[in-house]
Amino acid sequence: MSELFEIKKPLMITDTILRDAHQSQAATRMKLEDMLPACEVLDSIGYWSIECWGGATFDACMRFLGEDPWERLRTLRKALPNTKLQMLLRGQNLLGYRHYADDMVDAFCRKSIENGIDVVRIFDALNDVRNMEASIKAVKKYGGMVEAAMSYTVSPVHNEEYFVKKAIELEQMGADTICIKDMANLLLPNDAYSLVKKLKEKVTIPIHLHTHNTTGTGSMVYLMAAMAGVDIVDCALSPFANGTSQPATESLVATLAGTDRDTGLDLNKLNDAAVHFRGVAAKMEKEGLISSKVLRVDPNTLIYQVPGGMLSNLISQLKQANAENRLYEVLAEVPRVREDFGYPPLVTPTSQIVGTQAVFNTLMGRYKTFTKESKGLLRGEYGELPGKVNEEVRKMAIGDDEVLSCRPADQLKPELESIREQYSGIAKSEEDILSCAMFPQVAPEYIKKRDNLDVREISVDWIRN
Repeated sequence: MSELFEIKKPLMITDTILRDAHQSQAATRMKLEDMLPACEVLDSIGYWSIECWGGATFDACMRFLGEDPWERLRTLRKALPNTKLQMLLRGQNLLGYRHYADDMVDAFCRKSIENGIDVVRIFDALNDVRNMEASIKAVKKYGGMVEAAMSYTVSPVHNEEYFVKKAIELEQMGADTICIKDMANLLLPNDAYSLVKKLKEKVTIPIHLHTHNTTGTGSMVYLMAAMAGVDIVDCALSPFANGTSQPATESLVATLAGTDRDTGLDLNKLNDAAVHFRGVAAKMEKEGLISSKVLRVDPNTLIYQVPGGMLSNLISQLKQANAENRLYEVLAEVPRVREDFGYPPLVTPTSQIVGTQAVFNTLMGRYKTFTKESKGLLRGEYGELPGKVNEEVRKMAIGDDEVLSCRPADQLKPELESIREQYSGIAKSEEDILSCAMFPQVAPEYIKKRDNLDVREISVDWIRN
């Protein structure tokens, strides 16, 4: 098998067990107390990094778990002293759902690194690199490692040439690594081989591949990418692997053992960690936090390009409208809306925007009404759409409004000082200020409860509601 590999060096692994694995399978509900008992063995394994923060963890900590996300990070930093800690950042959106001014981006990146983050994976839903500029500069400024991510998707405008061009641009902007972020498991094995091979020829920094196993091809994608010379891949320990999560760490480690891409990781140590998380998964399943649906393979994703989180949102919206029986009509409408909107990749927040518009089109008639977010997307408020927009649809949505051509954040005034003043009576630290800025409906209430009594004593009712 060794002759199949283009390069002869160990494949490195990022484990997502403390972030994306439980975000994908259990709505980000794993508690810090469920992580800490395994940290000693996780820290001894020799991962390239452990992803443990960012994405939806910040919101979920405060909204559902009664935890301070910053304290979680500081605690994990102490518990994992020998391993790089990695987070996911939505570029100019940080961890929220709107663009923030550059001073907010700078402050958040500084505090993330000060509190323990080493690697910041930065992406933009539209792959508009202008929306990544401020966070790339800030992470570099404060000594963090920039992993610039390209949101992978399939469309008439998203081909190999497109992604190679983006990778070259991101390397020139200062990226330390390039990530192919395949959030819906649309990257097929042969395409992974070809794309990684071309990227390795054109950029000098390491290539990191992130996929899920939603369509059942994830492990094959990693094997073919390993053959083409990919440097790092994202895996999840088996109790929270596969389905809508990442391929299993142990399986890939066993597959490559004894080859030129042998990871060098110890299966016995991986099993020790897996034993702990098997218990955590069983507990969460009993609490109804893990559905069997997220564990299944669904090749229909290749047709509709709908990531797992987006699918659950669509089902929830249809349930509220008492129209669950119309799911497949909505799924068929998603690609049509996506084409009309200029082929945005379906990842937060564009997945929610396109999905909600598809629901509206199905239930109320095509483009009879537009959400505020759909109008913003078509107006250019989220950045440059990758493909040609259906101008008839855009006119229906925004009339004669001017479409933004500048970097969206250029229209934002510095906001950190006014946010400091706004929350001066609640926030106890700069970290609290940033929490309130990103989650104004959630963070102030959480902070009040946190400061009135020890977090461990917060009532179960409040945590669950």
